[in-house]
Amino acid sequence: MKLKLDLHEIFNKGHDIDRALRGIMDEAAAKKATLVEIIPGKGSGQLKKRVLRFLDQKDVKQLYHRVEKDSKNFGRLFVHFRWK
Repeated sequence: MKLKLDLHEIFNKGHDIDRALRGIMDEAAAKKATLVEIIPGKGSGQLKKRVLRFLDQKDVKQLYHRVEKDSKNFGRLFVHFRWK
């Protein structure tokens, strides 16, 4: 199962970004999704950096297996999960 989160609509709303990221991670855990696609967009790269900082938090990092930056599209990240 693959989930998708597009952050284009809330790019300038800090609390909404954190809430959306937390929500998609919780949903992935609940549904045992194998992949979450996060689209921060290309822009200046600040939103992507914010997403990567969120994913690097200790409590969040325990939830997923690895993060992959899309080599063909700078504005897209893949978060891979491994469930037991």
